[in-house]
Amino acid sequence: MKNTIVINKILALLFIAVLFASCGSKTEETKQEEHHEEEVSVVELTPEQAKIINLKLGKIEMKDLSGAIKVNGMLDVPPQNLVSISAPMGGFVKSTELLQGMKVNKGQAIVVMQHPDYIQMQQDFLETKSQLEYLELEYNRQQELSKDNVNSQKTLQQAKSQYESMLAKNAGLKSKLMMLGINGEKLTSQTIQNTITITSPISGYVTHVNVNIGMYVNPTDVMFKIVDTEHLHAELTVFEKDVPKIKLGQKVRFTLANETDERTATVYLIGREISSDRTVRIHCHLDKEDLDLLPGMYLKAYVEAGTQRLPAIPNEAIVNFEGKDYVKKKKKEANHFKMLELTKGISELGYTEVEMKEGLSDESLIVINGAYDILAKMKNSEEEEHGH
Repeated sequence: MKNTIVINKILALLFIAVLFASCGSKTEETKQEEHHEEEVSVVELTPEQAKIINLKLGKIEMKDLSGAIKVNGMLDVPPQNLVSISAPMGGFVKSTELLQGMKVNKGQAIVVMQHPDYIQMQQDFLETKSQLEYLELEYNRQQELSKDNVNSQKTLQQAKSQYESMLAKNAGLKSKLMMLGINGEKLTSQTIQNTITITSPISGYVTHVNVNIGMYVNPTDVMFKIVDTEHLHAELTVFEKDVPKIKLGQKVRFTLANETDERTATVYLIGREISSDRTVRIHCHLDKEDLDLLPGMYLKAYVEAGTQRLPAIPNEAIVNFEGKDYVKKKKKEANHFKMLELTKGISELGYTEVEMKEGLSDESLIVINGAYDILAKMKNSEEEEHGH
């Protein structure tokens, strides 16, 4: 029994010893890997190499940069520049040549509609017009008779009532004809038509075509949509925390999804409602109109909300490698440089704001000129190492 206990203790001690040895081995391996990574991200330059690449060092500086607010948005049109075309009295589509994307001018005929009710409405108007002329004469006659006390007041009032009632009916029919594009003043029994022509109220481009020949449409149906792209505006989505910084008249710099060149706009309207995602809509006028732009285009923008004093470095000090941004920091050893990842902020006038991270301070010496040359040497060293 005692022998068994002794054996168990010996086995336990052996297990603990093996465990510690294994951990020590792994710790040593981890340290070696970290040291290797440290060596890979560090490069040494000879004095001759530093001279060839015109190596220049500098420190992070405090610069007055625009306190720009980064936002997203899209191009949109004001309501008066987007129209929906419908048939006021309904009807059948007799003819149209509109296609999506076509340009139309204000007053241009875009669709011909047909319906028997158009004929009836014109006939009713001409009939009320004729009756109105008779009732007007009768009312005037009754007024003259009333002056001589020949007729009764009741007869006069009756003539007046009939005349005014017919006057209102005629005016209503005339207004309906105007909605159809028919001039009641010029309408005669010989000019009655069974079709009407609808014209475009604005110049612009056709964005929607919802009808075809022979189709019946109700007065509430949208047949076409036409947009005037000459006066687009930028609609930006600003987070609630940034809204107090937004002021009317501020400049906005933006780029479209398929462009690199910046465009500019001016804030002219700030929304007064916070949406469910805690954002506010900001509307901006484009400083330069462009007919090639289309509503709905996605954009990224910066709203210039005054200047701020921020830590920054020259743009040429930043190198981009594999989708990340880096600077080259000089180590204590002579001409030894380490690659440090950084987060960029505002870029303006040749300088870019940088976020201070571990290993980077305002006293750090960084490569201002020659950063890409050092990156190339570092990558070549890695390839040579892998080759061996």
